[in-house]
Amino acid sequence: MPHKDYVSWNSMVAGYAHHGTFDEALRFYRQFRRLSVGYNEFSFASVLIVSVKLKEFELCRQIHGQVLAVGFLSNVVISSLIIDAYAKCGKMEDARRLFDYMAVRDVRAWTTLVSAYAACGDMESGAELFSQMPKSQSCSWTSLIRGYSRNGMGHEALGVFREMIKHQVRPDQFTFSTCLLACATIASLKHGKQIHAFLVRNSIKPNTVVTSAIVDMYLKCGRLETARRVFNFTGNKQDVVLWNTILSALAHYGYGIEAIMMLYNMLKSGVKPNGTTFVSILNACSHSGLVQEGLQLFKSMTSEHGVVPDQEHYACLTNLLGEAGCSNESVKDLQMMDSKPGDHIVCRLRGNIDHGREVAVLLIKLQPQSSAAYELLSSIYAALGKWELVGKIRHILYARQGGNEQAIT
Repeated sequence: MPHKDYVSWNSMVAGYAHHGTFDEALRFYRQFRRLSVGYNEFSFASVLIVSVKLKEFELCRQIHGQVLAVGFLSNVVISSLIIDAYAKCGKMEDARRLFDYMAVRDVRAWTTLVSAYAACGDMESGAELFSQMPKSQSCSWTSLIRGYSRNGMGHEALGVFREMIKHQVRPDQFTFSTCLLACATIASLKHGKQIHAFLVRNSIKPNTVVTSAIVDMYLKCGRLETARRVFNFTGNKQDVVLWNTILSALAHYGYGIEAIMMLYNMLKSGVKPNGTTFVSILNACSHSGLVQEGLQLFKSMTSEHGVVPDQEHYACLTNLLGEAGCSNESVKDLQMMDSKPGDHIVCRLRGNIDHGREVAVLLIKLQPQSSAAYELLSSIYAALGKWELVGKIRHILYARQGGNEQAIT
């Protein structure tokens, strides 16, 4: 571009920030601030989003100082972003000090601080602040409800929802999903059914998030068949979260065969599975003793669905083999796998340390450049008090990281 004004620079910083490339966003911001091309409120908004995501207190403090220096602190949106950034950094005193300093506070500013108190578990301060709000909207009520739900205070959350209805504040889809979460948290079938009925009575068509919450609520209340009926009557099943919810339930109740059939139905529907899907299905196989089926599904993760196994998947795999009592067979199965374990695997095969050592040695042979298996073997020797062997493993690991190959025996 021959001429770059502050709008152009703002766009670059915002683009990198929203795509999660935070280092580049900060680099462009610093370069931009050194130039004399002007700025506006949006010049600070994007970099504040970066400070929120990174939870960098010093960065937040620097941006706060710059905003104060140029006279933009009166902008409610900018001030609310700074409050949110301080709260995400765990600096609630700074967040509250800035909130109290604000001459004008809109619903967003009040809701931001209520949410911040809820996020850090201080529901007393959050509720007190909410009671002082001169005007509240659905998002404000929902923030308080969500805070109670997330902090295991389901009854209080439902109490706030009742007050919300009394004040004739119209709940939105997020409100309903949050209230259903509260019902699931305390396993309150009565209240869950009331909220479900409220949706039906008022002809409110739930989105997939609310539908998933309804299914989850019935499952947490022990009503698997009701959850299945809700799932089956759902018209739009193109959301993977909905399928993952029912798969997780089938896994919890030990219905391995049904979970596998549900997965095949999901694939037929054109829904692409994700990592959570395979955690659920592997757990279902583990709880039902379906070792071979679980191994085949594990292999298909990368080869057929492009899902890279992570630590949780390998923990499920070792549980699958361990729960079925396949200590010796598991090593053979791992040897035959096309998908090799990555950097993290947790050996939880019934506390079998000897087998854990056997698996760790095998993993080293399969993937000698990975440090995870060495760390696992070192931990096993440490648990046995064999510190000389721990030292040898550490020495081999450091040598390999430096490029020198050494064999392990």
